Amino acid sequence: MSPRSYPARAALVVAHPSHELRLHGWLEQAKPYVCVLTDGGGRSAEPRLERTTEVLSRAGATQGAIYGRLADVDVYSAILRGDVDLFAGIVKELAQAFADQKIEYVVGDAAEGYSVAHDICRVMIGAAVDLAERHYSHSVENFDFIVVGSPDECPEELRDKAIWSRLDDESFERKVKAALGYTSKLAKDVEDSLAGAPFRGVLRFSQPKLAGEVDVEVSASVRAELDAQPALKEKTRDLIDGVPLEAFRVECLRPVDNQSGTHWTTERPFYELYGEKLVAAGRYEKVIRYEEHMLPLAQAIRAKAEREERCVGSAF
Repeated sequence: MSPRSYPARAALVVAHPSHELRLHGWLEQAKPYVCVLTDGGGRSAEPRLERTTEVLSRAGATQGAIYGRLADVDVYSAILRGDVDLFAGIVKELAQAFADQKIEYVVGDAAEGYSVAHDICRVMIGAAVDLAERHYSHSVENFDFIVVGSPDECPEELRDKAIWSRLDDESFERKVKAALGYTSKLAKDVEDSLAGAPFRGVLRFSQPKLAGEVDVEVSASVRAELDAQPALKEKTRDLIDGVPLEAFRVECLRPVDNQSGTHWTTERPFYELYGEKLVAAGRYEKVIRYEEHMLPLAQAIRAKAEREERCVGSAF
C-alpha cells in the first residue's frame, strides 16, 4: 500500500484521545473510521474526548462504535486482575466493525513499552485483524505508528514497506493549529517550540499518564533512574529532551505483524520503571509488569478470541 492508495477504507484505533494529532495529515486524507479505547482522563479523571471529537469532525473522519469506552483507571485495573473477557469482547467488536465497515487497513498505536494502555491496544488490534480474517473472511492490513518516540522512527527493514507522508506547509499549519486548540498546556508547548525551543509536548501528544501536573518527586526519581540505565534512557530520549516541532511534518505508518505486543525485547519497559516510582510515592498500589501481567494477558486475549471463533464457526 502507498499514500496514493487513498481513498482506501481505513480505520484508526488508539488508546487515548489526542493520538490522532500525531497523524493529522493522514487523518485529513484517509478520513478513517476511528475507535478510541479510553476517555483520556488519566489519573486526573478529566476526560478530553470532546476535543478529539472536534478534531475528527474537522478532518471528516468517522466516530467508531468504541469511543471512550473505558476510563484509564479501568484499563489499569483490568490489566492487573487479568480481565480477559473485557479485552476479548472489544476484540470481537473491532473485528466485526472491520468487516461491517469494509476496512482495508487499520492504523493504531505502536507497542513501545511506554504505556500499558498503548501496548494492550496494539494487542487487541492484531487479534481483531486475525479474527476478522478467520470469522468474516475479511482481510485487513495492519499498521502502527510511533506515539512517544520520533515520528520518523522505523526499522531499516520496514522503511520501504511503510507509508510515508511529508506534510506541505498548509497541511502542517493545520496540524499545528489542531494542537494549539487541543489543550492550553499543549498549546503552550507548541508556542514555545514555534519560538525555537525543543517541542516537549510529546507527553501531551501521547497519553495522560505523565501529562498535566506531573508529580515533581516522581519525575525527578524517574530521571535519576534513567541516568543509571543508558539503554532505556536512549529509548526515551525524545520523551525527555523533546524534538523539533518540524519533525512532525513526517508521518510514518509501519507495517506490523498481528502478534505485536506479545513479544518484547529483554529491556525493561518504561512503564515498569514509572510504575515503581508511582508506587513508591503512594500513587498506585501495585506495579504493572510485562512478564507478570501484560504478556499472560496478551496471550490469553488472543487465545480466547480464537476459541470463541471456533465455537461460533462450528454452529454453521
